Amino acid sequence: MLSVDEAFACLREHVRPLPVEEVALEGACGLQLARAICSQDDSPPFDKSMVDGYAFSTHDTAPTLRVIEQVTAGQVPHHAVEPGTTIRVMTGAPLPDGADAVVKWEDAQRLDDATIRSPQVIATEHATARRNESGVPIESGYCVLPRGAAFQTGQQVLSSGRHLRPVDIGLLAEIGRFQVPVIPRPRVAVLPTGNELVEGEGPLAAGQIRNSNGPMLLAALRQLGMITIDLGIGRDNLEDLRTRIEMGLDADVLLISGGVSAGVLDLVPDVLESLGVRQVLHKVKMKPGKPLWFGVRDSGPRRVLVFGLPGNPVSTFVAFHLFVRPALGTLAGAPFAAPTPRVGQLLGPVEHRGKRPSYHPCRVSGERRAESRERKREGGEKLAVEPLAWQSSADLATLARADGLALLPAGNYQLEAGQKVDVLPL
Repeated sequence: MLSVDEAFACLREHVRPLPVEEVALEGACGLQLARAICSQDDSPPFDKSMVDGYAFSTHDTAPTLRVIEQVTAGQVPHHAVEPGTTIRVMTGAPLPDGADAVVKWEDAQRLDDATIRSPQVIATEHATARRNESGVPIESGYCVLPRGAAFQTGQQVLSSGRHLRPVDIGLLAEIGRFQVPVIPRPRVAVLPTGNELVEGEGPLAAGQIRNSNGPMLLAALRQLGMITIDLGIGRDNLEDLRTRIEMGLDADVLLISGGVSAGVLDLVPDVLESLGVRQVLHKVKMKPGKPLWFGVRDSGPRRVLVFGLPGNPVSTFVAFHLFVRPALGTLAGAPFAAPTPRVGQLLGPVEHRGKRPSYHPCRVSGERRAESRERKREGGEKLAVEPLAWQSSADLATLARADGLALLPAGNYQLEAGQKVDVLPL
């Protein structure tokens, strides 16, 4: 039986990122970019006006400027600005030839619909009136965004390894990249097993329980952004299990709950072996979750990960949180990282019995330390840990009240309120 750390080491050795795929831009958000992206255009692709106003030459000495054209965003000027003329432009419109600045609409002095006073003459008159100030004419480039100011053709705009955000999707659209090389979103199939499982709202017959592991795992996967495949309920017979497991092996990951312990109907490991799945580990020294099974099936460059999770719901959840989540992160491009516990302080006593370390459901809250030196030593915020009255690995109701797992080492002992304990916030 492997320790938890040895199980992590096995996963780290066998889990690798999925092969790179080109995906459509609309499906790329949240995925990891596999290669750096360079622009095939300048941005902006032309000198453009940043305001609504009048484009003119700052070297023009004419006292008034005649408006010869109006250009909106999406249009191109049909005329060049010549001495004594200006072109009215809207925000985003290309700067006309001959112009090197734009005076804002609200700052322009309009003599009539077709004439404005020269902005440079206005600036000079203003300075002369104050006498003790020099003129402040508009400089070349005023209210103009030059071509290539944001980025230029061939320039890298997004680096490899970046997890794409909505703003990155907008940038990719701007440069015309509508197919993106990414590590794809893992596809995960879920198969709860057991003759005792039923779906639906009707009354339970003798010996039946409702399927909770399937909905719980599918919800956890969707929360992580995975693509999910619901295989239904697998019955405890070789033919049904083989059919459903074979379907699940078309995914990147297959999660099976139940059927991996030591009972007479725990048929899953044999079925997996018959379908070419190689066992990597079976049984981990932990409570709950001891029967955990993990294996891989390789077919050329393609590798399918298979997790046989224990059938009891708390065991399923703990095994998913400890082992499946880090594996999914690595498939999506992240380095393998086992969950990192934090140090907390018990708010009440908790008893432990047994030779396996336990992951005990608890409630976690932050507690500010009053003394600054102690606060610095303890890392600023100390976690307060309330152990819950957990009945067994079938006690899903207590797990639903929890937002953490207290890590209790193997042995027979009782920890009292105020003692330190490692905890994994959920």
